[in-house]
Amino acid sequence: VSGTNAEVMPAQWEFQVGPCEGISMGDDLWMARYILERVAEDFGVVVTFDPKPIEGDWNGAGAHCNYSTAVMREKGGMEHIEAAIEKLRKRHDRHIVDYDPHHGNDNKRRLTGLHETSSMDSFSAGVANRGSSIRIPREVAAQGYGYLEDRRPSSNCDPYVVTGLIVKTTCLDESSWTPEKKTK
Repeated sequence: VSGTNAEVMPAQWEFQVGPCEGISMGDDLWMARYILERVAEDFGVVVTFDPKPIEGDWNGAGAHCNYSTAVMREKGGMEHIEAAIEKLRKRHDRHIVDYDPHHGNDNKRRLTGLHETSSMDSFSAGVANRGSSIRIPREVAAQGYGYLEDRRPSSNCDPYVVTGLIVKTTCLDESSWTPEKKTK
């Protein structure tokens, strides 16, 4: 766990893991969730990873994913960040379905276009825009290299699925992989 902070919804807190390399992000997030559950149990505190556990006029909970490749972090990396964003745009519908364990139904309650979220029905990207699907941090845009933040994954996401899908989408040619078919 590399950070914690209070959030908007009553009693909502978030924590960050990372930086992580590759698929180890999944291991780190699952272990952090397990430790949180165990510590909360000792103190009689209830934990939920539901993206919108309390309906109302406030933010839900996401598992925002900061992502970069080596070329994105080098001088001139913004060109590669923008290319990755275009690839993510083309696969938006697929990512929405796979970014929560209930095939997009959890994100329907969270990704409404309100409360610092994008709408799950459309893709958007922007610099320092907390209401976009993909956010480029202001300092990344200013220096011309760094990372992007995918704000679409739900708080109860499977981190291995999210990592795998982002890497497949941004690093492999579109013609070299076919998304697996989901069964309901």
